[in-house]
Amino acid sequence: ENERASAKDTTRKRQPARAEGPARQEEQGAQTRERIGSGTKMTLGSVSVAVPSTSGNARRCVARHHRPHPHHAANTRLSSSGRSGLACRAAAPPSGSPGPSGSRRQQQQEKKSVVGKAVQLQDEAYTSAELSDELVMNKLDMQKTVLGVILGGGAGTRLYPLTKKRAKPAVPLGANYRLIDIPVSNCINSGINKMYCLTQFNSASLNRHMSQAYNAIVGGGPAGACAAEECAKAGCETYMIERKMDNCKPCGGAIPLCMIDEFDLPSEIIDRKVNRMKMISPSNVEVDIGETLKPTEYIGMTRREILDDFLRKRAEEKGTKVINGLFMGMDQQEGEKGPWTMKINEYDAENGDAKGMKKTELEVDVVIGADGANSRVAKIIGAGDYDYAIAYQERIAIDDKKMDFYENLAEMYVGDDVSPDFYGWVFPKYDHVGVGTGTVINKPAIKQYQDAIRSRAGDKIEGGKIIKIEAHPIPEHPRPKRIQGRVALVGDAAGYVTKCSGEGIYFAAKSGRMAGEAIAAGSANGQRMVGERDLRKYLSKWDRTYWPTYKVLDILQKVFYRSNAAREAFVEMCSSQYVQRMTFDSYLYKTVVPGNPLDDIKLLFSTIGSILRANALRVTDGPSVTFGKREGQA
Repeated sequence: ENERASAKDTTRKRQPARAEGPARQEEQGAQTRERIGSGTKMTLGSVSVAVPSTSGNARRCVARHHRPHPHHAANTRLSSSGRSGLACRAAAPPSGSPGPSGSRRQQQQEKKSVVGKAVQLQDEAYTSAELSDELVMNKLDMQKTVLGVILGGGAGTRLYPLTKKRAKPAVPLGANYRLIDIPVSNCINSGINKMYCLTQFNSASLNRHMSQAYNAIVGGGPAGACAAEECAKAGCETYMIERKMDNCKPCGGAIPLCMIDEFDLPSEIIDRKVNRMKMISPSNVEVDIGETLKPTEYIGMTRREILDDFLRKRAEEKGTKVINGLFMGMDQQEGEKGPWTMKINEYDAENGDAKGMKKTELEVDVVIGADGANSRVAKIIGAGDYDYAIAYQERIAIDDKKMDFYENLAEMYVGDDVSPDFYGWVFPKYDHVGVGTGTVINKPAIKQYQDAIRSRAGDKIEGGKIIKIEAHPIPEHPRPKRIQGRVALVGDAAGYVTKCSGEGIYFAAKSGRMAGEAIAAGSANGQRMVGERDLRKYLSKWDRTYWPTYKVLDILQKVFYRSNAAREAFVEMCSSQYVQRMTFDSYLYKTVVPGNPLDDIKLLFSTIGSILRANALRVTDGPSVTFGKREGQA
């Protein structure tokens, strides 16, 4: 106590009187301690920490002084210029930087001496027998319990027009930094991680900045869930909006082996492990595929409601806030550089009851559109139109004996009776089979094609009961625009479904993850605002990795799906073990597999022969396949 009193008296004698105002706050360095009610209040500069007292005995706690982050050293003077109203002032510049001279330097040295004595007294207090262990606050305790309160100031008339649409603490210092970043940085570097900023004018602008990377994911399928998981995992505040939490999308449900490992999918969500396939030509010629697979290689079959639910819950565990609601639209009320205000019809979280619907708004900085082929986000940013297919699927329950036939087998049927430009499928699920087809060029006849695929499957599904019917649009090619400002499209909304095979689940999940990783990296894990340049890194990486796959499958569809004769040649070509190995390796691992030059030459001549034979046998009457118009064509 004598040393504290001596230190306090010494400081009072050596420091001259100061004028009232922020300048006095900056120069005042003495630590004072006074009893307040039943607690103890420690004051260091202008930051106060109150420690409650639980008994009549005196409780002692000395606040340590922490140096600010070097990044903010050059800006520390800004917090005390004029009447800034920031109660949590910036500390002195770090050692080695230019500082005051003469008497002011001497005063700073005296302040350091006083602080050093305070720390010494704190250490002595910790070892004092008078204090019980449960009342000693170590550094970890302070990081959890000490709260920083920053007074944000009023209307900021002297900073007008900078404060026309923002609070004074949100006034920019340069680049992405704001005035509020100075006291916030000092709090963080002092171990104070719980902060409130109080302001009385335009608090929305301040809240947006302090939220930093505040993202909204529209859509809760594989694309949206994987994007949300990456953003939330990186510390970004993330919202995911999904209307149908039990959505059963008409989808074959096939996923490659690499997705199971890459996305850490548990075995319980995989209904079947398919390692055999049958390709069935228009004339019902069957080719067995799968002889080249290793015992550990397979294609996973899932139900979309199970897979999507698992991915959403995992994103929620990482910190994503899931909203059961319908996205209605969004706009930028403050111009192109302002935030997006999203309009949502929010439903009851438990049963999605429309009676409990309420209209809400959510203000966000970044939007990821993962809302499917009919994406509203894509329409808002003018992403452009694309051709789309109608996929139709029936879930059919068959008896156990018939189900045993499809234990690890999937069937693909080609022919203009089941689809003029796609294929029909019979894929095994948990306790039923999914039977479906799709088309781009003749959507009104989709039910006719569905009747044909049931007829082609014949006795294998005869007597089965249709337990569910599903239909949904499927994109046929990527949209012309997939990034606009701070809005990115992923999954079906971006058009990431391959031609020929119609695969989309893996590419949806992968694009969502890439977009989330780009946001996490661009925002420095939620520490700064991202821009279009950050999002375009995801787009560049995607195109560089997967664009060749899309082009190859596009060519295959144009060559082999144009007539029944071409389809016959395609099925014949699939009987080659070399073709099977190349196809399965590329599908299972999503990599371009280098081939043997001699086998490639043989395959080339075989393909040319198949094409010539198909052209010779081709019947010109009937529907033909078109693949859209090039940009600029009428």
